[in-house]
Amino acid sequence: SDLQKQEERGELLQPLIFVLLVLCSVLLYFKVSLMDPGFVKPEEEEGEDKGQGVVIPQIPGDVKLRRCGYCLVKQPMRAKHCQLCQHCVRRYDHHCPWLENCVGERNHPLFIVYLSVQLVVLLWGGQVAWSGLYFEQSRGWLQHNIFLLVSFLLILIFTIVVLLLLVSHLYLISCNTTTWEFMSHHRISYLRHSELENPFDQGIILNLWRFFC
Repeated sequence: SDLQKQEERGELLQPLIFVLLVLCSVLLYFKVSLMDPGFVKPEEEEGEDKGQGVVIPQIPGDVKLRRCGYCLVKQPMRAKHCQLCQHCVRRYDHHCPWLENCVGERNHPLFIVYLSVQLVVLLWGGQVAWSGLYFEQSRGWLQHNIFLLVSFLLILIFTIVVLLLLVSHLYLISCNTTTWEFMSHHRISYLRHSELENPFDQGIILNLWRFFC
């Protein structure tokens, strides 16, 4: 049959890989959106300060950890209360409306993997949509290609958004800072009173290693 001939020629391998990438992207989406991003729990307060001075020796001694005014837990360094999730999140980065979940200490690496897979899917889909467009100077060309043209434009927009988001996150990770710290540097006590602009930065290689590994 034609299907067997296509399989023998290896023509079904690329569509199969594309479908698997889409499936992987969907599974990563649900994994990141449903998992605990690093909620601070009251029973974890004991020993919370252990290792803080070793990791961040440059933080001034007069900057003390405070209790959250909403959930009343003692906030670890770099944690922030999310009004939408109603929890304090460790190494809080941002609340993603598309995921309906916070991006924090536990799911941030998976969030980067999700963006990377999504970018590959969008680039591949854009290439497929573009390859199907045959430009001709005729009245019926737009009518016959309107679906592919709209699909390509939408994919292009989403690709730009995902690419910018991924690049910005990789840059912040390489500096060992978060979106919240980058945007609100002047309002965060342990950054505002620090002698260094970014007391957490330990070099690009070590920052990436500690984040992903």
